[in-house]
Amino acid sequence: MKNETRRLLVLVVSLLALAAPASAGADTVTDWNAHASNALFTVAGQPPPVGVQHMAMVHAAMYDAVNSIDRGYEPYLSSGRGFGAFWASKEAAGATAAYRVLVSIVPSQQAQLEQLYQASLAALPNTSAKWIGVSIGGRAASAMIDARTNDGRFGACCFATGTLPGQWRPVLPSFVNDPSGWVRNVKPFAVQSSSQFRSDGPFALTSAEYAAEFNQVKAIGSLNSATRTAAQTNAALYWAENPPRTWNRIARGLSAREGLTLEQNARLFALMNVSAADMAITVWDDKAFWGFWRPITAIREAHLDGNPATTADPDWLSLIASPPYPEHSSGATGQAGAYTKSMEHFFGTNDLGWSDTNFAGLSRTYTSLSQARDEVVDARVWSGIHFLRADVHGALIGTNVADWVAANYFRPVGG
Repeated sequence: MKNETRRLLVLVVSLLALAAPASAGADTVTDWNAHASNALFTVAGQPPPVGVQHMAMVHAAMYDAVNSIDRGYEPYLSSGRGFGAFWASKEAAGATAAYRVLVSIVPSQQAQLEQLYQASLAALPNTSAKWIGVSIGGRAASAMIDARTNDGRFGACCFATGTLPGQWRPVLPSFVNDPSGWVRNVKPFAVQSSSQFRSDGPFALTSAEYAAEFNQVKAIGSLNSATRTAAQTNAALYWAENPPRTWNRIARGLSAREGLTLEQNARLFALMNVSAADMAITVWDDKAFWGFWRPITAIREAHLDGNPATTADPDWLSLIASPPYPEHSSGATGQAGAYTKSMEHFFGTNDLGWSDTNFAGLSRTYTSLSQARDEVVDARVWSGIHFLRADVHGALIGTNVADWVAANYFRPVGG
């Protein structure tokens, strides 16, 4: 009997060793975060509020796959509870979950994703631990795909338009009505409803507060502003990049620097992207509810707003072209709020600094999460596409959503 027990212990220890990562620098979660970001935002060209829904699906599935083996945290979907053998390969489970969810979203990229997936599996020892991990990852992917079927994605497009002062309508340069306006009707991933954290809306057109914000963006956000500094222009252009792609790249850098484990990364990236997805749903609902005009419309038609403290400029242009949806509240600052607050919850501190260079070659350096978040709030005014109140409200929505997600999901088992 002792010999049988000894042989069983040797077998378990051997399987655990074979299931370990191939090298200390390899990380399935961050690898597939980069693959997903490229597939969704670069190749498929999905706009931020759409792509972030799919990043959430990928990472919540990876989290359930890895955590069903590790079992240190509560599952995201109830189907993720305890179906993984403790010695199965978490790497194989995570890669399989990510690959299968991504293929369900962008089936036209299956050949390229298949190559990446096979490379992930080839890096792992060819053992039963790997193939059981593949099975676990497949189950997590199927559960996620089933959970998000008929969730409101790709429904009716567009926002209501109007011609009265304060009402949003399509603007330069393309006069497009957002084809992804359906985001506001998507079933949230975690929050109770898309209106749970609705903002208080923009200032009244005839108020002194509105006039102050109007004159602020008119001066500093114009294409050829005489008051915007070179540093402010650089920040505005840096943050004009796709926000979810930027924040996930930043998080990968922080993960590498802080030496996070596979299990920690699975939780971090799920926490961030689920929060960002629900923020986008909430903000798009907010935009539809308030339907407020963009600064370019407000400034060109200020003679109609009934406010004596505003003056029209029919030729005014913003530094950055206005997106094709209503102004209030801001999606970019919502992303900043959601991602930074999620990282603050995960790392337990606001004092995280980093440097980053985006795809346009623009670089920024920060000493804290809140410093970056606050800069995004200002940068959208410097860009000429938002009034400050919309930026503040967007960041608050993102922060509130991230607080809710952290309080109710991805928590340690037993509290």
